[in-house]
Amino acid sequence: MPDRIIRASELSQYAYCAKAWWLGAVEGVRPANVHELEAGSLMHARHGRAVQIAGWAQRVAIGLLLAGVALAIIWFASGPG
Repeated sequence: MPDRIIRASELSQYAYCAKAWWLGAVEGVRPANVHELEAGSLMHARHGRAVQIAGWAQRVAIGLLLAGVALAIIWFASGPG
């Protein structure tokens, strides 16, 4: 087998079941539940996008909050009139 990168998911698979890793990585045998695995990968990708959007929304909210606080300070500091 030529030198190749071993991914963390392969290490996890090997730790769980060395035979399953061997069959997939070395022998090239595809798992019987390919559709379920693909559906799981799709769900993980969707979740990852949702987490990214939530992080972006949180940063925007913090920015707006800070802008509001700054405007309130300026308004109070300007005094009457």
